[in-house]
Amino acid sequence: MTNFVFIVADDLGYADLGCYGGREPISPVLDKLAANGIKYINGYSNAPVCSPTRFALMTGRYQYWVRGASEEPMADNAIGNPELGLFPELPTLPSLLKDKGYHTALIGKWHLGYRPHFGPEKSGYMHHFGPMSGAVGYYSHTGTNKEHDLELDGQPHEEEGYLTDLFSKRAVDYINQRAKVGGPFMLSLHYTAPHWPWETRAQGKIDPDISDSIYHLDGGNVETYQTMVKEMDEGIGWLVDALEKNDQLEDTLIIFTSDNGGERFSDNWPCVGGKMDLTEGGIRVPYIVHWPKGITQTGVTSEQHSMTMDWTATILDIADATLPEDHKLDGVSMKPTFTDSLTTFERPMYWRMKHRDQRAFRLGDWKYLKVDENEYLFNVKNDARERANQAKLEPERLIVMRDLYIEWSNQVPAVPEDALVSLVYTLEDMPQR
Repeated sequence: MTNFVFIVADDLGYADLGCYGGREPISPVLDKLAANGIKYINGYSNAPVCSPTRFALMTGRYQYWVRGASEEPMADNAIGNPELGLFPELPTLPSLLKDKGYHTALIGKWHLGYRPHFGPEKSGYMHHFGPMSGAVGYYSHTGTNKEHDLELDGQPHEEEGYLTDLFSKRAVDYINQRAKVGGPFMLSLHYTAPHWPWETRAQGKIDPDISDSIYHLDGGNVETYQTMVKEMDEGIGWLVDALEKNDQLEDTLIIFTSDNGGERFSDNWPCVGGKMDLTEGGIRVPYIVHWPKGITQTGVTSEQHSMTMDWTATILDIADATLPEDHKLDGVSMKPTFTDSLTTFERPMYWRMKHRDQRAFRLGDWKYLKVDENEYLFNVKNDARERANQAKLEPERLIVMRDLYIEWSNQVPAVPEDALVSLVYTLEDMPQR
């Protein structure tokens, strides 16, 4: 049986990695995985913000079916709230694989609800190490509420060290353990890097000023950010080395992506905008897939469109997992692209955000976009930067795509009136990007 490693970076920009045009050589491990696998250039996250995307990843469905996913993102108001989280009764990627005989583990960020109502083990993970919230200090391991937030298998856990390295080393330990025990496994390795606060390995200790406010609005720079990406890449290299030493690499499907587009120091070129935006910079993300046994042609680029939940469907497809009769996936398997990278099929993709009343719909080369009261139409294949609005030149196409969006929107739950939009910074903090 094929093993699975699903690696999710946090707030990584579309062009941060070398293989996606990055300007600095900060990702040699991921670049090598792409050179020996498949790189997808039309890959998207389910949302331009973290926790909604993670709901989609876990369920293989549009996140709008779960109340907590309407928070943009889930913040401290979710603590103790029985409605804001991933309900334990929902079928999930790890629970369905667990039923298939897989050992399942999450090393890294959860961000899908707080105890006592929610938790990784309640949704199918058999092992967990990491924070429950959306962001923690890399050395203090405290969240935005200044409380310590690091768990090991459901219990508070104290451990000194740089968080990115702690995740990477735990992942290596897990791989080695599974090699000794035997049997298939799925490892979700969900880094907090390169999300703020802006801390690197070289810092070496807790900075009390950062711990006091991990939003870190007065810190960071491009060089620090790139170092954080490089240190994550190094840790992924440790994981790949462990798989190779244990003769597991050949039949382990590794998927790498980001939960949304980049934030303030990231490189989203050629896309405009970033986290919280439904312009391409907020939702177009890298997807690198490496699977020596299952990919026919390596070092290739696929133009197939996909969303986060499609990779959930892909894993379940490869594992031949059995879905409950009442659980229909919105995700579509990308497995056909593994045997023919030139294979493409139509993949309509929809998004919405309460923030600025945003809507987006991509169909083929075209994208319908609404921000505030403004509507746009872009040919994103020719204009990934979304600067050449075609709405006046193609009014009929605009109407058709708007109508298709509305038809889809009427099929999913409406945005709850009490859903919160939590902005980390505003124009008072920094100029518009």
